[in-house]
Amino acid sequence: MNIVINLFILCLYKYYNFFIESLVEAFSSIGVELNINSLNIVLPVGISFYTFQALSYTIDVYRKKIEPTKNVIAFFAFISFFPQLVAGPIERATNLLPQFLRKRVFIYSVAVDGTKQILWGLFKKMVIADNCADIVDNIWGNYAAHSSLMLIATAILFAFQIYGDFSGYSDIAIGTARLFGINLMRNFNFPYFSRDVAEFWKRWHISLNTWFVDYLYIPLGGSREGKYKQFRNTFIIFFASGLWHGANWTFILWGIYHALLFLPLMIIGKAKKYIETVAEGRRLLSIKEFFMMLLTFALVVFGWIIFRANNITEFVDYLYCIADNFYVVETESIPKKMLLFIVILLCVEWLNRTKQYGLQFSLPKRWMRWGLYLLIAFIVLTQAGQQVQFIYFQF
Repeated sequence: MNIVINLFILCLYKYYNFFIESLVEAFSSIGVELNINSLNIVLPVGISFYTFQALSYTIDVYRKKIEPTKNVIAFFAFISFFPQLVAGPIERATNLLPQFLRKRVFIYSVAVDGTKQILWGLFKKMVIADNCADIVDNIWGNYAAHSSLMLIATAILFAFQIYGDFSGYSDIAIGTARLFGINLMRNFNFPYFSRDVAEFWKRWHISLNTWFVDYLYIPLGGSREGKYKQFRNTFIIFFASGLWHGANWTFILWGIYHALLFLPLMIIGKAKKYIETVAEGRRLLSIKEFFMMLLTFALVVFGWIIFRANNITEFVDYLYCIADNFYVVETESIPKKMLLFIVILLCVEWLNRTKQYGLQFSLPKRWMRWGLYLLIAFIVLTQAGQQVQFIYFQF
């Protein structure tokens, strides 16, 4: 009953209007007019996140992974823990709930580590994501007037915008929780350093992907019952992932697109090939690794065009402009400081790709550490873009 109630509330708020409008349009296309009214309701912020969190508790209790808690305060603290309430990570009751039931003490080294992660999250959100958003929104609002190269560059900038925005929030949430003695699960593991799409999805939005694997993919049979059911189950979780992101056909198409990218890897049995960190123990990539990362990033960026488009028509039109606008004279350019910020992001995260986050390292001298932290704080305070709402707040 709890599962039904949670899913009913989620579907009512998030998907009722979408399905009603799609139904009306489908019948209208064959000349039948339906008189069904949509609901004028406001979508609660982060409803998908805390709904899935509540569902995980119910399912884990049913599976006897945890005992039902009798502590009402601890239960509601688990459901509504403020740092990750509106955009994750999507926590499991087995990890988070017991932490509210035991005594916590302040540990200076843990607080320092959490503060460093918050600082890096602020850099990714305020410097990378918000500055990218200024450019992306400007170009995307009039994409037909821009050159093919600028449209490609805009898609790449959106890739860094959504990464800086979402992983930045996760860093801030995880770091803030650590100040309270709470350990949240990791949500990003440097996904743009992936060598194929399967590895990308092991490193992007980890809490959602593992949620779908544990509560949907495995109960459907996972990969234990032959290739056909493995393909079917993979398409189901990517379809569900796309729909989870929003009531729009672009999100569903985005999910299906990534499922299609998975298909060749499953056929040749290499969907689980890359587990270790790329170039582990080495500073530089091999030529093969470089081109594999470049290809994977290009495929992901194409998917972000689908994700960013307001509808399918806009997505197709954007692709048409990329193919057709090679001779358009470009009047705008990407600010050099934006390129510098992205280079800083990539360099810091590459050097620390075996860590939990970009700044999780220690310099030998105290003045060097403080100099670095103050420099990043100065960049955040002086180079932040126009304030933009977190992208995943809408989900």
